[in-house]
Amino acid sequence: MTTPQVVVHRDKDLMAQAAAARVITKVVDAQAARGSASLVLTGGRNGNALLAALAGAPARDAVDWSRLDLWWGDERFLPEGDPDRNVTQARAALLDAVPLDPARVHPMPASDGLFGNDVDAAAEAYAEELATAAGPQIASPPAGAGGGPVPAFDVLMLGVGPDTHVASLFPEHPGVRETERTVIGVRGAPKPPPTRISLTLPAIRAAREVWLLAAGEDKANAAAIALSGAGEIQAPAAGAYGSSRTLWLLDRAAAAQLPKQLYPPASA
Repeated sequence: MTTPQVVVHRDKDLMAQAAAARVITKVVDAQAARGSASLVLTGGRNGNALLAALAGAPARDAVDWSRLDLWWGDERFLPEGDPDRNVTQARAALLDAVPLDPARVHPMPASDGLFGNDVDAAAEAYAEELATAAGPQIASPPAGAGGGPVPAFDVLMLGVGPDTHVASLFPEHPGVRETERTVIGVRGAPKPPPTRISLTLPAIRAAREVWLLAAGEDKANAAAIALSGAGEIQAPAAGAYGSSRTLWLLDRAAAAQLPKQLYPPASA
């Protein structure tokens, strides 16, 4: 488990712009070192704001978009093209504006796709896709239905909900207790839509770096709880960490309830 680092920005717009700059640097460095890079995207207002900032960043063309693998941390199990799907929003914010290799873009299945309304089969298929991409890497989570290895993502981004949920892992919900599978179907989610697909905490922790994004007064209590040492069952965000780095990117409003010793005054 890596100790969380906290960076606080003046406001949500500056946070999105700074996070976009961090993404560009991380991807360029990974491509220089290994020839390719991998990101796990998140939806929601902060995830989409980051993608929009990437689209408008002057340095975006420093990235070789054709050598970037994109995955998702969770998805609403809705028909292809539904405006509430994370991938639909990501395409509008960034993906349609950059020269990605379509074979390296890995959206989670839709409810009108090959698996129909079988969310468990859709989740297992995504787990198999992750395992294939991981190749000979040693699995962090154990193998099994919906299990197996996952790539060592360069950066995995997560929005933090007001209830401390990340991806579609909600407090006290069965998915947050999953220790074997890497991808799960989620039913009865406490926020709509109730049926979703999500990476599990073991899959999230396989990432080299995990970045948690939170902006706004409605995220202040969640950030304080998750960074206070709460357990992951009650506060899923507390259980999301990377193998080499865990970074919390906040604006001042979201950091309002944090003890000042958690971040240096210069970052505020």
